[in-house]
Amino acid sequence: MSSQHIHSYVAAAAIGARRIVQFGASDALVALATAAANASIGVTTDIDAASAERVDVIHAGFAEVVAGAVFTRGALLTADANGAAIAAAPSAGTNARFVGFALASAIAAGDIVPIYVAPGSIQG
Repeated sequence: MSSQHIHSYVAAAAIGARRIVQFGASDALVALATAAANASIGVTTDIDAASAERVDVIHAGFAEVVAGAVFTRGALLTADANGAAIAAAPSAGTNARFVGFALASAIAAGDIVPIYVAPGSIQG
């Protein structure tokens, strides 16, 4: 039994491994998620994709993601400007999309951290 739900798309632009993504301009495309307001849909696998190449996206289940900053296990995670994971911390009255939650703490930006992918949204 698989612990992941993976779907293949076409990269709208170059997308690195273990990055948070959002839908692109058409049904077949995905693009790097670059802000908490982006509708994050999952995390890329451990293979980089150039523009117009196929890229696999983990929509649900266990995955690894590149950390964009320090965060603690259990934190809800959203995308920074590079598609890396940061703690979702919307200000009062502001909505933020998250891609899942951290299964371990990130000690520094660039760490590869296990997460559970379960996209959703929160309001500060």
